[in-house]
Amino acid sequence: MPESSLTRSTKNPPALETMRSFLEQSFQKGSQWLTQWFQVSEVEVQQLLEQVRQTLPTTEVILIGKAQTGKSSIIRALTGATPEIIGQGFKPHTAHTQRYVYPTDDLPLLTFIDTVGLGEGLKDPQNVAREFQDLLRCPSSNESQPAARILVTTVKGTDFATDSLHRLLKDIRQDYPQIPCLLVITCLHELYPASLTDHPVYPPTDESVRRACRAIQDQFQDICDRTALIDFTLEEDGFTPVFYGLEPFVEDLAALLPHAEAQVIHQLLEQAGVGDQIGNMYRQAGRRYILPFSVMAATLAAVPLPLATMPVLTSLQVTMVTLLGRLYGQSLSTSQAGGVVSAIAGGFAAQLIGRELVKFIPGLGSVIAASWAGAYTWALGESACVYFGDLMGGQKPDPQKIQQAMKDSFKSAQERFKASVIERR
Repeated sequence: MPESSLTRSTKNPPALETMRSFLEQSFQKGSQWLTQWFQVSEVEVQQLLEQVRQTLPTTEVILIGKAQTGKSSIIRALTGATPEIIGQGFKPHTAHTQRYVYPTDDLPLLTFIDTVGLGEGLKDPQNVAREFQDLLRCPSSNESQPAARILVTTVKGTDFATDSLHRLLKDIRQDYPQIPCLLVITCLHELYPASLTDHPVYPPTDESVRRACRAIQDQFQDICDRTALIDFTLEEDGFTPVFYGLEPFVEDLAALLPHAEAQVIHQLLEQAGVGDQIGNMYRQAGRRYILPFSVMAATLAAVPLPLATMPVLTSLQVTMVTLLGRLYGQSLSTSQAGGVVSAIAGGFAAQLIGRELVKFIPGLGSVIAASWAGAYTWALGESACVYFGDLMGGQKPDPQKIQQAMKDSFKSAQERFKASVIERR
């Protein structure tokens, strides 16, 4: 029975159906290809991290001292980490040492190697000495940017039974005289007279404290380059300040390190917010990732196809946030990274749809969309660095600070991208 004219009018011609099917398949394949192209593989992540690692000045602090002599407190003072975090972060390194890396294993700024089980009852000090010699003989993992090394020897102000420690340190210094050694006399409050209930003005002038410190300093003067007096306590101990002698300690530490490494130590402690300092340093490294992602976003958005670039743009931005999280020591799945993007972006997401639709405007539309997408991706990356920086510093991310970073970064970046897009036209 022949088809009626009405039936024929509701069907597409075979050629049109074939063309539509071809275009749909091509678009799907193209989207998949673009999505894969913008994603960063695990191998690429490692390569990017290695590039940043090559430029970071790293310091290896080897802590030698008995238990309860303030070694963990030194780590707490230099990193801002809590005692619980430090305790969880230590990993066995050798039979008599454990290792703590700050802030991440991928990108360490400070590596602490702590001695375990040292004391006058040490059964085999020669084995311990050999272990340290083997440890120091091994080059750091970053051959092009080897870590600066420093020995930090901790002795309590009340401890005068230090012969074994002295012999161990002397053996190490004989084999490695090029590695500087800082003697740190700790727990000063245990020497205070009963009349002294809080820390005095630094340095302490009480004769009993000075006499004990001089005796220890005299014993180690042949093997230590400098001496620092500190008393790093907990808040519940009731002493103010908690990190008594921190600034002189840092000065002594920096004086024994190369310039770049000393500068890092100062930057970590110059201002009150240790978390902010380390966050800012990593934010500079993060910008090396943010820039190429932002340029790619602007290039994508300049294509005058409304909404066609949205999936790829989203994939690109999620990939960038995943990579930035890795930079800051946060391993995120794709869905978790997408959640971070949503939390950071806020009201910017609705504006993204508007910028896609504005592509309908001939000529000008693609310029606006491209500059907006590039600036938005840049601002998202900057805000993600603030977010991850708070987490790295042990703080709860501040939504207001993150949103302000988003607005400020977007405003400055938009003009840059708009100018660059116009220049290419």
